[in-house]
Amino acid sequence: MATAFAGVAPPRDDEFAQASVHVAALRRLARDPAAVIGAAIVAVVAVCAIFAPLITRVDPNAQDLTATLIPPMWIAGGNHAHVLGTDNLGRDLLTRIIWGSRVSAIVGLSVVAIGGTIGVTAGLVAGYRRGWVDAVIARITDVQLAFPLVLLAVAIVAVVGPGLLTVIAAIGLTSWVQYVRVVRAETMSLREREFVAAAEAAGATSRRIIARHLLPNVGSAVIVLGTFEIARAIVFESSLSFLGLGVPPTTPSWGGMLADGRQYLDTAWWTALFPGLAIMVAVMGVNLLGDGLRDALDPAAVN
Repeated sequence: MATAFAGVAPPRDDEFAQASVHVAALRRLARDPAAVIGAAIVAVVAVCAIFAPLITRVDPNAQDLTATLIPPMWIAGGNHAHVLGTDNLGRDLLTRIIWGSRVSAIVGLSVVAIGGTIGVTAGLVAGYRRGWVDAVIARITDVQLAFPLVLLAVAIVAVVGPGLLTVIAAIGLTSWVQYVRVVRAETMSLREREFVAAAEAAGATSRRIIARHLLPNVGSAVIVLGTFEIARAIVFESSLSFLGLGVPPTTPSWGGMLADGRQYLDTAWWTALFPGLAIMVAVMGVNLLGDGLRDALDPAAVN
């Protein structure tokens, strides 16, 4: 997985100049075909997640035991009422995939919000204050990195119990270390810049320096890293749901659908194929968009 780029753009006091930088970044992003494809995939997933009740009026948990394991409509035995077929309980696969995008979107955004808030705050404080504060945060980070994050998340869910909030908390509380490492390194470099020295000489408090001068300058790296973390969170959630440690079975999720369909790979391959494709395409779209953002926001690309 790609990582956030090193380096930050020089601070600009002129709001018009800052706006022109953002416009130039958007133009570079729009000229990147892979990034455009990624943005389109992310947009489709977002629309499905937000408007799932309007896109399909069928209950994703509605069972029809007279219509079990119906193949996709383009295969002999399929019908137009079930475009992607049905599962072993007669539930419509397309409907469940659309509703499953909600879980992936909620988990991805929530995990980034939790992990990003903790990690960015800790990284800024460690990089700016240094000394014993930096040492303590660095040791806590090293201790958490010593544990495999997947196993740590599985252990948390296994102890607390499965559920959407538990999954979000487990993944979010294991993802903050990624932000600390990037933001701390960026902040330590920024701390030596003239604009920070000028703010300190003017009597600005540490809180003001961090909020007004350091945070905006690490924003690009955080955005890029956060994008990749969304993809990682989707895979994490799908893995937990596949193991039966994710959301409840009554809540459609791509990982849970994949687990349900694995025993029918020989006779009803579509029950596992399409949820797996949904995970792959969503993660690919987020990663393509993240790669595009990394290149578009790279200071070296600014003319």
